[in-house]
Amino acid sequence: MEDLELLDDRFVHYRFQVDKGQTVIRIDKFLVDRLSDISRNRIQEAANSGFVLVNGVAVKSNYRVKPNDDIAIILDYPKTDFEVVPRDIPLDVVYEDDDILLINKQPNLVVHPGVGNRDNTLLHALAWHWKDEDTLDVNYTKMGLVHRIDKDTSGLLIIAKNSDAKTKLGLQFFNKTTERTYNALVWGVLKEDEGTITGAIARDQRIRMSFAIYDENENPNAKHAVTHYKVLERFAYATLVQCKLETGRTHQIRVHMKHIGHTLFNDERYGGNEILKGVRTSKYKQFVQNCFEVCPRQALHARTLGFEHPTTGEWMQFNSDLPADMQALIEKWRRYSPKE
Repeated sequence: MEDLELLDDRFVHYRFQVDKGQTVIRIDKFLVDRLSDISRNRIQEAANSGFVLVNGVAVKSNYRVKPNDDIAIILDYPKTDFEVVPRDIPLDVVYEDDDILLINKQPNLVVHPGVGNRDNTLLHALAWHWKDEDTLDVNYTKMGLVHRIDKDTSGLLIIAKNSDAKTKLGLQFFNKTTERTYNALVWGVLKEDEGTITGAIARDQRIRMSFAIYDENENPNAKHAVTHYKVLERFAYATLVQCKLETGRTHQIRVHMKHIGHTLFNDERYGGNEILKGVRTSKYKQFVQNCFEVCPRQALHARTLGFEHPTTGEWMQFNSDLPADMQALIEKWRRYSPKE
C-alpha cells in the first residue's frame, strides 16, 4: 500500500498532537500511556512495520517524541464505524487452537456491533479474550466471524484467527459442506416426523427488521433457502424439533418454521410470544406466561457444528447441550397436561 493511501484518514486509527511542554520520550512509551487497550509489544510491532508516522514519516519504536509532533497510527485496512475495544464478557470456549476458536454462545449476546448495539458484543468479548495476544486484533477484517447467529439464539459459533482460516472456512459455508443442526421448540404439534422446507428469503417489505418468504422470480433480493426438520418430541401444543440447515440465511429457521405454521416458541419478532396453540383457559394462559418467563427468548439453540479444519483438513464435529433456560422450558411442557 502506498504511503499516500495510508495517509488517507480512513486508514488512520489513532492520532495525537504532542503538547508544547512534552518531555522527550520514546514513542512506544508515549503511546502505551495513551492507549490502555493496546500492549507495548503491539505498538512496537506496528512501528517497526511502518505503521506509526510522525509528521507524515514512518518511524521506529525507539523514535523520541518531541513537542508539537503529529503522531498517526495507520493500519492497512480502513477504520470501521465501530471501534471494538476489550470488554470483560464471559465466553464458553469449546475449542481453540492457532487457527480457530469455537464458542458456545450464550443468549442475549449480540455477535457484531451495529446500530443500537455498539458495545458489549461478542467481538468485544473476543477482544478481551485475546487482549494479551499481540497478533490478534478483532478490528482486523481478515480474521473474525465466519458465520453468525442471532442475539437471542444460543449455541455453537466458529471464529477464524487468521485470514487463511477465514477464507477456507468461508468457502465451506458457501459451498454448503459444513453440517449444522439446531434444536427449536415450536408452536403446535407437527404431524409428519420429518420434512423439508424450501422457500427463498428476503427482508420483509413491510417490516424492515423481519424477513419473509418470497418468489425468487418476483423478488430479486430473495435468496434460495432449504431447511430439513425432524421431530424429536411432541407435547400438548408444542413440538421439539431438530433443524438441519442446507443453506444459512438470516432468520432462516425462524422464517421457515413460521411459514409452515409452527412459529418458534416466544419468538417475539415473528409473533411467537403470543398463545398460538392450545386452550384459552386462565390456567393455560398462566402456564404459557410462566414458560415465557423461564425462557425469555426464542427457543432456538445451535446444537451441532461440523467442518473441515482449515489447516489440517481433519473433519471436526462438535455438540453442545441445551442451555438451562431451554431445558427448563422443555421440562415444563413435559409435565403439562391439558386435563389439569
